Amino acid sequence: MSHHIVEARDLYFAYPGGHEALQGVSFRIAHGEAVAIVGPNGAGKSTLLLHLNGTLAPTRGEVRIGDDPVTRDTAPRIRRAVGMVFQDPDDQLFMPTVLEDVAFSPLNYGLTPAAAEERALAALERVGMAHVATQPPYRLSAGEKRAVAIAGVLAMSPDVLVMDEPSSNLDPRGRRRLMELLKSFEHTRIIATHDLELVVEVCSRAILLDGGKVAAEGPPEVLLNDEPLMLAHGLERPHSLRHRHPH
Repeated sequence: MSHHIVEARDLYFAYPGGHEALQGVSFRIAHGEAVAIVGPNGAGKSTLLLHLNGTLAPTRGEVRIGDDPVTRDTAPRIRRAVGMVFQDPDDQLFMPTVLEDVAFSPLNYGLTPAAAEERALAALERVGMAHVATQPPYRLSAGEKRAVAIAGVLAMSPDVLVMDEPSSNLDPRGRRRLMELLKSFEHTRIIATHDLELVVEVCSRAILLDGGKVAAEGPPEVLLNDEPLMLAHGLERPHSLRHRHPH
């Protein structure tokens, strides 16, 4: 299965109460792109992310990862290729130690304990967290928990990293480390965020979602610099673009 393309085709989704969270969303993301999903609260960003690995199934339309549509039958395979980092890292960290946490998914997918531990240590090293391997997750700072949650996803060797508000609750140092980490990855990265400065620094493209529809898309330095567009959709032009020299 090829995982080089992530594509949504006319995606609709309604929650049981009838709220239509997605209304005809379409986009195509190529291998290695870093793409931000931006928009106001309630735009449908988190709902959209949950369709990318089959956690939610569309009411109409489809998501494709490479050549495969995301369906109930393909979802187990898709989830090995599309790694999801949730907004709250405590939703992903539950084992007694960091190493056990990061090794959990590889072990669950059939690796031997030795191979799973090796994979976990490599992932922790990749995010700069090998020194906390023996610690319980609850002792970590918010930034350390976020990095460990990312390591847990990396340990599965995914092709695509999907992240929901990765910089939330981070102090400036933790946020800076996160951005440097995200820029260092060669994976396809899909990041839903309100942190528009992160978008400017990390992403090559932004998709503006509002009311469950794609309102606009383009390079962040163009899209996010359009102040009337930003204000019309409940956002503000990033500070860095306001004060960027035209040359």
